[in-house]
Amino acid sequence: MASVNEMGFNQVAATLNAIQQQVTGQTAISPINNTQDFISVANTTLKAGYDPVLNAISQMVSRTIFSTRPYSRKFKGIFVDNAAYGGHVRKINYVDLPAVDDEGYKLADDASVDMYKVRKPKVVQTNFYGHNTFSDYVTRFREQLQVAFSGPEQLGEFWANLMVEWTNKHEQFHESMARTALLNFIGGKLAGDTTNVIHLLTEYKAFTGDDTLTAQTVYQPENYKAFVQWMYSRIAVLTDMMTERSTKFHTNLDEGRNIMRHTPLRDQRVYLYAPTRYQSQMMALADVYHDNFLTLADNETVNFWQSIDTPDTVNITPTYLLPTGAIKQHASAIKQTNVVGVIFDREAVGISTYAEEMSVTPYNSRGKYWNMWSSFTDRYWNDFTENGVVLLLD
Repeated sequence: MASVNEMGFNQVAATLNAIQQQVTGQTAISPINNTQDFISVANTTLKAGYDPVLNAISQMVSRTIFSTRPYSRKFKGIFVDNAAYGGHVRKINYVDLPAVDDEGYKLADDASVDMYKVRKPKVVQTNFYGHNTFSDYVTRFREQLQVAFSGPEQLGEFWANLMVEWTNKHEQFHESMARTALLNFIGGKLAGDTTNVIHLLTEYKAFTGDDTLTAQTVYQPENYKAFVQWMYSRIAVLTDMMTERSTKFHTNLDEGRNIMRHTPLRDQRVYLYAPTRYQSQMMALADVYHDNFLTLADNETVNFWQSIDTPDTVNITPTYLLPTGAIKQHASAIKQTNVVGVIFDREAVGISTYAEEMSVTPYNSRGKYWNMWSSFTDRYWNDFTENGVVLLLD
């Protein structure tokens, strides 16, 4: 399979099925290794020509119960509008130029001031390549199932509910891939941007001077409330600091290509691990909870990160951006427990579905059936030049 970070289409059904089995508890958690096959990572490698001036921007992107109910996918904050055309999405990033002296206060006799000196704006283009595609189909029979139901109304109800479950499966397919896009972002931070991995318990111990606390003893009643109140204040400070225009919280590029970023609260995504959030609210924050980052930013409670059986753990071989502007796949899987949360800019992680089709084959007269097909073409991406932090309870 070719890398998604190339122009082209990648078949991701096998990857999707493996992820889906972990998500639904059919198999134990195991490393997700082939992230380069479906996560498009922002990078500076251009696979088409450059513009002629700045050399930075690409050229012209009996009683029968039907057991079913509609399912709505999680991680909705990651989904964005579709991009209908092209296999290449570009993002133009601007690099600040330093201030210069005011020559009006440095005049000398017999000398002139050149006001026509050329100073090109400095920009960096990051690029997203590739597509991911998978299909699904089901056979619908004309009359073979009639004997199994009491009448045409019940047969019609059977088919209607089968289609509900079919749609539910597709909703969870997209949720699972969105979950994996978020996992790759977390893994990329753990591997390539450790400055923006926040070790909450380590910081709290340094703050209080108590070296005896562990990830287990911090939950004891005499320790928990004070820790949680400090933790929420720490997260609130992080969300506020991300609104400042700076080079913090994201990967910057070599050769002076530092990118200034700021993320207003309305553009932040705050995902917190469910037990941490609920235990905090019930056991420690009832008397101090107020409007803050949890109400001002788009937030979601995450019941599990990767596997429903080991909910606080991620296990992934991430693909991420190097300061050189190139993409790197980590040499081995990163297994991290005690993942409390992740905060990121809305442009840092995303998924878009831009080609969704449902069609029906012609009727097979000999077999008395027809097939219904659904196909999807998605793009999942991470942009490590956008702000983001990972929160660990260690």
